[in-house]
Amino acid sequence: MSRETCYRCFWPKPLCWCAFIQPMETHTKFVFLMHPKEFKQEKAGTGRLTHLCLANSEIHVGVAFDNHEAVEALIADPRNFTVLLYPGPGARNLTTGGFQSGDLAGRRLVVLLLDATWSCARKMLKLSPNLQRLPRVMFTPTAPSRFVIKQQPQAECLSTLEATHELLAALDAAGLDRYPLPAQLPGLFERMQEFQIRCALDPARPGYRRRPYSQPGERVAARGRSGARRSRFFRAPSTVVKP
Repeated sequence: MSRETCYRCFWPKPLCWCAFIQPMETHTKFVFLMHPKEFKQEKAGTGRLTHLCLANSEIHVGVAFDNHEAVEALIADPRNFTVLLYPGPGARNLTTGGFQSGDLAGRRLVVLLLDATWSCARKMLKLSPNLQRLPRVMFTPTAPSRFVIKQQPQAECLSTLEATHELLAALDAAGLDRYPLPAQLPGLFERMQEFQIRCALDPARPGYRRRPYSQPGERVAARGRSGARRSRFFRAPSTVVKP
């Protein structure tokens, strides 16, 4: 018989995260566009944990969002200023003042985030002309990815949770929002990884790696595998990353 699951955080009930999560209120609305592979294979992934930490957020699963009713409604609402968190030419860097509160003109900021591997995120964007037309924002990360249990192809690649943490910090610094619990997301991220690392070191647990994780700096990025690439790729302002 399979283990009983918490259908809020999608972890086994004995390991449920919900008691450690305090939903944060933000002015900004966060919309996680989750690739079906992420939904099916990574139900306990960082995107879902991040959503649970943000009271003003929602998740939509799909590959193409051009005719997605809920996403289209958010974009079309004149009370919203909807942007896509995605690097590249023309993206406004929140860290360097590329986006100001005056740009909102009294509207609510809505940020769409692609929760997928890097290659899947590019496909999602390619198949969604409505997302391509949106203004883009980015940030300069304050630290490289702290992901130990998954391989990142570049130091600038961040998990969805890390990217949202950096985004909230940038919005707070720019005076565009308030980040009420800045320690919560990194704390959950560290706690999640510590649990996975303990499992990998425990030979009595079936179904786990049965060997310890190596340090990120000791690994070689798997360039040919889409699953090794994360969707968040935020470089310094002087560097351009093409979608």
